[in-house]
Amino acid sequence: MAPSGPSSVRRRCRRCLYWIPVLFISIIVCWSYYACVIQLCIVTMENIGEKILCLIAYHFFLLLFVWSYWKTIFTLPMNPAKEFHLSYSDKELLEREPRGESQQDVLRRMAKDLPVYTRTMSGAIRYCDRCQLVKPDRCHHCSVCDKCILKMDHHCPWVNNCVGFSNYKFFLLFLAYSLLYCLFIVATDLQYFIKFWTNGLPDTQAKFHIMFLFFAAAMFSVSLSSLFGYHCWLVCKNRSTLEAFRAPVFRHGTDKNGFSLGFSKNLRQVFGDEQKYWLLPVFTSLGDGCSFPTCLVNQDPEQASTPTGANTATKSIENNPFPAKPLRESQSHLLTDSQSWNENNGNSEKGKLAGMSNPGLTIENET
Repeated sequence: MAPSGPSSVRRRCRRCLYWIPVLFISIIVCWSYYACVIQLCIVTMENIGEKILCLIAYHFFLLLFVWSYWKTIFTLPMNPAKEFHLSYSDKELLEREPRGESQQDVLRRMAKDLPVYTRTMSGAIRYCDRCQLVKPDRCHHCSVCDKCILKMDHHCPWVNNCVGFSNYKFFLLFLAYSLLYCLFIVATDLQYFIKFWTNGLPDTQAKFHIMFLFFAAAMFSVSLSSLFGYHCWLVCKNRSTLEAFRAPVFRHGTDKNGFSLGFSKNLRQVFGDEQKYWLLPVFTSLGDGCSFPTCLVNQDPEQASTPTGANTATKSIENNPFPAKPLRESQSHLLTDSQSWNENNGNSEKGKLAGMSNPGLTIENET
């Protein structure tokens, strides 16, 4: 039986309140459809050819915009795989023992065979107390969803969803197509907006819809262009919003470019290898969200040699330092091109590797 009481009512009320921004956007879009299609195109435009062309183009941009917005909202965020969760015995050990060497051993043993390179600021294994799991790289706990989200970028109230590995491509396309949608309305409405101020339009209801439609589209265009430009920059650098504000920490220290493999490969990580699907809101991102290739040269001395499954990727960069933990197959092929690794060659780095210490790890919660 579902729990009832004041706490349950509060949770339901919060869930409803979270949908208010989405409802607001939906109302704005519905009104813009009425204002642009009915009042501007059908009522105000006199040229039949212009009217048909604007209606076709408008519905094309609207379709892509609504499609990508829908996918961003209703694509469930991906959570860490089962292998990152603690077993029942490990959970009991962590709960029973005080924070100390026993807990360090548990997390060190779990992380040893996992593709985990990042650490907390103090050098500890990234562990989530609420989800009771070792966090994969680029994974963070969302306080709103109360879950660990793979490659979490941010929690967006305008889509009432976490933007992460599963829907980041959809979010980018949503920004792009909403910007194009607004710019198209601005361009179409501009001449009639000028006529409004020069008293070139008849004094009808359409007159006021045209005016407010131009103001609304122009205002959203400015905000969307800055947000879309920022996320394009993040994609080029292979960073999330969280990583832009706080650079990921590796065993050798903080490195804001630790996951960057170059412009082309960074783009392919989000949009995939098949360019014909790049502009469509269908999932094509590479990998599983749990492991990511890095451009780091310092291997983790605690890790065993690369397992057999990763030998192919390792041989292709035989003369280049490569982290020893296994990558997922769908991500490893990004490393087969040695171009982005050439700058990492050198005996000096091998010397650094040989002299690296092996500090003890501690548990530190990170959200």
